[in-house]
Amino acid sequence: MRKFLVVLDDSRECLNAMRFAAMRANHTGGGVAILSVIPPDEFNHWIGVGNVMREEARERIHAHFEVFAKWMRDKQGIDPELVIREGQAVDEIMAQVHDDPEIGVLVLGAGTDKKGPGPLVTQLSRNAGNLPIPMTVVPGDLSKEKLEAIT
Repeated sequence: MRKFLVVLDDSRECLNAMRFAAMRANHTGGGVAILSVIPPDEFNHWIGVGNVMREEARERIHAHFEVFAKWMRDKQGIDPELVIREGQAVDEIMAQVHDDPEIGVLVLGAGTDKKGPGPLVTQLSRNAGNLPIPMTVVPGDLSKEKLEAIT
């Protein structure tokens, strides 16, 4: 089964990327893999403190994931899988794409502020020629109705 890989983070544009991935998966008989990356610099503390912080980060990710997963199950009939990796976001996204042969499309949300589309879109666009799959960039300010129309 072809899966849409979407990145779960705290950005506003993440919502549209999630919606797009779930709607496309629903319409094409695919699946959704949701990747969350924990940056390594969050744990540069004493070992015990770092382990507690790592576990707290994982709990936050699971709680955030469940919100999206419930919507995907209820509205789109998609049961997404959660993947948590630790490291630099772009490196871990590339590693996940290479590690899971079922991933067929990377879906990212583009920011809407004047600073540009966001660090992930910017960095991965520079590496787009090295991606073994297509990348879809979903505008962050696209309405739900427009998303439904194009998926």
